[in-house]
Amino acid sequence: MRRRKKSREFDVFNLSFLDSICCGFGAIILLFVLSKAAEPAVIEATREDLSGLLRDLQEQKFELQGEVTRLNRDLPGKRRQLSEEEENLARLRGDLSEIRGEFAASQDMAQVQNTIADQLAAARQTLTDEMRRLLAQYNEPRPPGSPIAGVPVDSEYVIFVIDTSGSMVHGAWQQMLRQMEEILDAHPDLKGLQVMNDMGQYMFPQYAGQWIPDTPARRRALINVLRTWWPFSNSSPVEGIQEALRRHASAETKLSIYVLGDEFGPGNMTAILNTVERLNTNPDGTLRARIHTIGFPVVIRGNLHPNNTGYRFATLMREIAHRHGGTFVGLNH
Repeated sequence: MRRRKKSREFDVFNLSFLDSICCGFGAIILLFVLSKAAEPAVIEATREDLSGLLRDLQEQKFELQGEVTRLNRDLPGKRRQLSEEEENLARLRGDLSEIRGEFAASQDMAQVQNTIADQLAAARQTLTDEMRRLLAQYNEPRPPGSPIAGVPVDSEYVIFVIDTSGSMVHGAWQQMLRQMEEILDAHPDLKGLQVMNDMGQYMFPQYAGQWIPDTPARRRALINVLRTWWPFSNSSPVEGIQEALRRHASAETKLSIYVLGDEFGPGNMTAILNTVERLNTNPDGTLRARIHTIGFPVVIRGNLHPNNTGYRFATLMREIAHRHGGTFVGLNH
């Protein structure tokens, strides 16, 4: 009797399959455990990076806020500056337009001058012999020491007595400086000079009672200091004239005193004239100094009343100049 063979049954859940499945799950669990173990360090590092980045951003924010605050603070000033620059630009444009107009006018004036020059040349050609002789005499150089506008300029020493009152400072100071420069130019070679105000106060106290050596540099310094030299004044030239005569005039000194002022306050003119004459007369009756005056019409302008201090100044100084070999020059502007 034949034995029947039993068919083999296939079991999917055999031992080898289960081993493979278990190994796979174990690997997954191992990976999960490893990733969980490293996660806190990664998170901490990421947190630190984010914290540093946040701090940097906050610092940048504060810097930007400070810059915005500064710009807002400077903005009004910049706007004002812009407005001023725009005004300057508008003014410069106006000046440019005016200069262009003057330039155009100057061209017309040049044509007129050329016409006048042609006419002058033609007139010179028709001069008579006598007119040519007179013209030659007119063009001859002025002899040294000859008067200028009637004022003798042959002195070796010069003293300026200047009224430093408010009326002169505010009404005639620039004109007075020009007159000073003209007088100095008319005396190119002086042995010494001196400057004081009408009160007899010296502009350079270190030279009080002495002579300032005359050099071009000292002349420039004198004018520069005089621009802002305004000591107290009682609006009377008497004290300054007396100081100049007492301390600087002598029979051996060829001296001229120039009084520059605009007014004379209360005072007895007769007594002043007698005092000045006594101080300025040598024993032999000759004069020790010439006294010249330049009168500025600051307070006398439009008011010729006898009690006007400008009128009194002109009356007194004209008489002093007449008695002491000088010249009185009254300016009209």
